[in-house]
Amino acid sequence: MKYKLNIIAAAIASLAFGCGHKSEESGISITPEAGASYKSGDVVAVKAHYPSSTKADSVVYLVDSVKVGSLKDSTTFSLKTDSMALGPRVITAKVYTGGQSQETSTNIVLLPAKAPVEYTYKVIKTFPHDTGCYTEGLVYQDGALYESGGGYLTPPSGQPADGQSSLRKTDLSTGKILKKVMVDPKVFGEGISVIGNKIIQLTWKEKVAYVYDKDTFKLLNTIPFNVGAEGWGMCFDGKKLYFDDSTNRIWFLDKDNYRQTGFIDVYDEKGPVNNINELEYIDGKIYANIYQTNYIIVINPKTGAVEERIDLSSLYPEPRTPPAEVLNGIAYDAAGKRIFITGKKWQHLYQVVFTLNPPTP
Repeated sequence: MKYKLNIIAAAIASLAFGCGHKSEESGISITPEAGASYKSGDVVAVKAHYPSSTKADSVVYLVDSVKVGSLKDSTTFSLKTDSMALGPRVITAKVYTGGQSQETSTNIVLLPAKAPVEYTYKVIKTFPHDTGCYTEGLVYQDGALYESGGGYLTPPSGQPADGQSSLRKTDLSTGKILKKVMVDPKVFGEGISVIGNKIIQLTWKEKVAYVYDKDTFKLLNTIPFNVGAEGWGMCFDGKKLYFDDSTNRIWFLDKDNYRQTGFIDVYDEKGPVNNINELEYIDGKIYANIYQTNYIIVINPKTGAVEERIDLSSLYPEPRTPPAEVLNGIAYDAAGKRIFITGKKWQHLYQVVFTLNPPTP
């Protein structure tokens, strides 16, 4: 079985400086207190405090080193959060006096404005799925499924031998493997995306990615891949790639050179949502499996807010019949508006629709 390192993205909160950072030399400080939580859309009252003997020319306020406003004195600055990214945000006040500046910082944690809407599912159709495939990536295109199966045939020290990783193309209706290529036996294959006539496949810990010809599965290139802690899930919106790395972070990549162009941190109303795994881009939102759970979440790709949560607990009830393991695998037929769900070594792949949970009596 595969074991994944859960790196808590909330460690970013180590930016905290206690109850508002105070400059010992200048005697200036700032509120709110470090680590305070706010909902997206809240207006945060920010104030620089300094001795009455300090004759300030102006106080400039910054969020994550970007100027957001200024005042002529120590009155309260109203910081709007409706367009800010979720997660830890560092707030700095620069107090200018006689052409010189002194600064002090604090931080807040910005959470979504509301809890995700709860959904369940309905099975429309059931298809066969290869129980030998430890599903890591799943894509539907051109009437077929493209799937990445993870596993070590020759594992590094401390890792189990799960079988060799592969990339495959299968017939949806029959489950027949139409094309298959095996990956280096020392490498654990992860998420995939189809970009034009190419397929890119991540690896778990090996810090490389593979680029294949989509039609022939010929390996075109092996590229260094040093973004993020590890390689997990991946999806493509037609313009840029998204991938996750075991934390609550989703990275943006250039589709041509695979270089990092940005990221979002994923939060629900309670805090960071870690262990984001297989990804699919559906109608402007990112759908994501949460590793070792029976939940799929729907993420706003601009803010990182979890907007919906789908409970699939009864899709493949536990205890599961071996070799079936955890839920993992989302594919979307954009032309037919069909969503497909499976899991690691499951015997079935399901076409489903998501429906609102009935209200609690």
